[in-house]
Amino acid sequence: MFTQQKTLKKTRIKEKSTIVFPALLCGSENWNIKARDAERITTAETKYKRKTARHTWTDYKPNIQMAKELNTTPVLDKIQECGRNWLQNTNRMPGNILMSIKKL
Repeated sequence: MFTQQKTLKKTRIKEKSTIVFPALLCGSENWNIKARDAERITTAETKYKRKTARHTWTDYKPNIQMAKELNTTPVLDKIQECGRNWLQNTNRMPGNILMSIKKL
């Protein structure tokens, strides 16, 4: 693989972690993800990974293999992690703080 292609791959992976993830995860703590939504998110992520790894859909590369090759974590896992973190933070808050938040 040419040096320029390696640089492009590294840049696209960095772009995903610095631009795409924060934009996608904004407000994801309270999302109720349905099966159809999860399917769409996974499909979009797979297309991005294939383009980044320079594979076409006819290459028959499994999604797990591409994730290992690019060393990335799935977006749905990040969304679920944000939801768990938010729930843990709200459970640690005293009750009077939660009541004042609801009044806003």
